[in-house]
Formats: sequence, C-alpha cells, structure tokens
Amino acid sequence: MPSDDSGARTGGRATVIGIGAALVLIVVAVTVPLAAGWDVATRAARSADDRAVAPLHGLWVPHVGLATAVAVLLAILAWRYADRLAGSLSWAALLPATFGAATAWMLALALVDGPTGISRVLGNPYEYLRTAREVDDIGMLLTTYISRIPLAADDNWVTHVAGHPPGMLLFFVALVRMGLGADATAGVVVTLIAATLPAAVLTTLRLLGVESVARRAAPFLVFTPAAVFLSVSADAVIATVGAWGVAALAAAATRPRVLGSVGWAAVAGVILGATVMMSYGMLLLGVVALAVLARTGRWLALPVAVAAAAGVVLVFASGGFAVWEAYPVLAERYADGIASRRPYAYWVWGNLAAFAICAGPVLGGALGAAAVSERARRDRVALWLIAAGAVMVLLADLSGMSKAEVERIWLPFVPWVTLAFAYVPVAWRSRLLAAQLIWALLVQHLLYTVW
Repeated sequence: MPSDDSGARTGGRATVIGIGAALVLIVVAVTVPLAAGWDVATRAARSADDRAVAPLHGLWVPHVGLATAVAVLLAILAWRYADRLAGSLSWAALLPATFGAATAWMLALALVDGPTGISRVLGNPYEYLRTAREVDDIGMLLTTYISRIPLAADDNWVTHVAGHPPGMLLFFVALVRMGLGADATAGVVVTLIAATLPAAVLTTLRLLGVESVARRAAPFLVFTPAAVFLSVSADAVIATVGAWGVAALAAAATRPRVLGSVGWAAVAGVILGATVMMSYGMLLLGVVALAVLARTGRWLALPVAVAAAAGVVLVFASGGFAVWEAYPVLAERYADGIASRRPYAYWVWGNLAAFAICAGPVLGGALGAAAVSERARRDRVALWLIAAGAVMVLLADLSGMSKAEVERIWLPFVPWVTLAFAYVPVAWRSRLLAAQLIWALLVQHLLYTVW
C-alpha cells in the first residue's frame, strides 16, 4: 500500500498537470481565433467587435465598480475562514450559511457593474422577461409554441424562448403576475434561487452517506467562479431546480421504507420533469440520476421517478406542447440560424475552454487529483457523481447543439464536477480556493459578461 506521502505526491502531480492542461486549453482557445483573424461566432473574416473574447460570449472591458471592494473583501474572508467553517459548523447551520455566503458572493460580483449588473441580462430583448410580460393566455401560449419556433415564422420567438421548452418562459410569466417582473427584481429572484444550489448538492451528498465530502466541497461550491454567471442567468434557475430534483432522488434512494422511497421518487420525478420542460438538454441529468441509483442499489425509485417525470411532460403535451415534436423543429432553427455560423471544429474543444473559464481552470487540477485519489475510490458515491458531471459535459459537447455560450448553458453541470475539489491534497486546498476566488474577480473585472 502506498504511503500517505506517496499519495500526496501523486495527487500533487495530478493537480499540477490538470491545471496546466486547463490553462493551455484556455490560452489556445483565446489565441487561435485572434491569430487567425477568425471570428468563430460568425465565420466572418474579421470580428465585428475587436473586444470580443472567444470562447466566451463577452467583451474585453477592464473595469472596477463600487462593489469591487466588497467583492475583494468577501474573497479574503472566504479564503481565510470558509474551509474552517465548513468543517466546524453543525449541519443545521451549514446549509443556511452556504445560502447566505453564495448570495453575498454573487451579488457582490454582479454589482461590480453597478445596478445594471443585476438587471441588464434578464432585460435583454432576446431573453424571457419581455416576452413574459406580453403573455395573457397560457393556453394559447402552449398551443402555438411549436409553430413559433422556426425562423421563417412571422411571429417567431426570440432566441432564448425559441431555444427552450415553455417551462422557463412560464417561470418568468409567474414572476410577472406576482409583481416580480421588473428586470432588477427578477434578477434578485434568480440570484436567491441560485444561492440554494450549493445546499441542494450538499444535501444530496449527506443523504448518500458522504457528509465529509460535502463539507470538503462546500467552500468550492459556494465561492465558484461560475457565480459570475449564476447571478444573472436564467440557466441558474434550471441548474438549481435540477439539483434539488437529484437531492429528492437521493432521498428516495436512501429511505428505509418502501412508501417513503416511492413518495420521494415521485417528488424527484416531478421536479426533474419540470427541469426538462425548462431545457431540452436537462435530459442529461439522467446521468446523475443513474449514478445516484447505481451506487445505492435502490432501483425501485427509477420507474416511479420516470413515471412522474413523464406525467409532467404529458401534462404539457395535453396543453399543446409535445416535447418530441418541438425538438426537431428547434434543431432545424438552430441549423438554419446561428449554428451554421459557428464551426464545430472549433467549438467542440472551444466549449471545454469556455467551461473551464466558467468553473475555473484549477478545476482541471481537482479532476486530476480526484482521478488518482485513493480516498475518492473509497467514497465511490461521490466519485460517481463527479464522473457523471464530466459525462454530461462531454455528451452535451459532442451533440453539436451547444456551440458557444456554454458558460451559461452548462451551469447545471458545474456543481457536480466541482465536487472533485473534495479530493485535492490538503496542502493544495488553500491555494486552489484562492485561485478560484482570484479567477472569479478577474473574469468579473476584465470582461463584459453577456450572461
């Protein structure tokens, strides 16, 4: 059996190699389009805006704001205390603490851009809110939804509405009808929902019997660079709803009594079915769901959850929106529109670079450390969840339906691969947390992030 020192050295090497690989990928993805004079977003000979920074959907705009000092202070406090608190707080205190810290971190980063840091994204005409304010008949919305997806339709949906099932639009319709439909107000609601994402993942881990992994991963789940995008993107809602669906499935898979297992499986199915009605790509959450069930062996929950999820899909179908009819129409619009101007040969690896920027390049080091960690092999449940996160990313990438903009589209995958930070060598934890915090500050202050 290898010594602890040997294991630490192996983990350290894997960490360095993983970080190096991620950084090289990012550098190449940024420099190749610049060196070639190639706008990979439009295939034009020259970029329409010299500040564009592929592979992100954003611009190079270095800036500071009134919230800069707050964001920096939070980063220092997180680096100093987050790890210690994650290990010492009671479980009852840990979950609300993650919510409060995540809320503060996301708002501080977003408000570096001033009040518009919360409002401008959701107020974009290609987003959901403007359309949601015009909806006065949900029945008509559902029955005409598919016919308005094609670009050729006279009254075609704007980009984000067309690219998703109606669940996400209905979420914003609900906000509007509750009086929460102003751009900034909706931005705060999205941020507060996203702030529960770490708690959902931590709850899943504890239910699966690996609370120690949850505590080690908590600082990295809360203070992730993805917070730059979570606080302003509707995809943060999708990520959070999906994570709570997985948590409910974990509850189903660990209940000692059949009735409790069936009940939680039904709840999980409804939540996950609703998630699929928010984004076609969330069918991939089935990979995480299977990882949960495979490691617990409670397969009874599977047919119940599938039936409940199918029930949600069928309710939408009875109202006029059948997902199996809509997806081919969307694929045609995507092929006719922007996808035709985004070369797959670049984006099949450029996407991975964008994901590394979103989740932080030192995630590569964490994945490397988890891959060689004896502790990870003992905590098989967590290792399976990390692997499921990586598989979801690869499947989404190879599908060709996510060419660019994955810094927001793949937000639902970020927390599952972030669990790899639980397995970095002890000597590296503080350094990697500092790197994640600094990276988030750099992304927020150097770039104009569209999402």
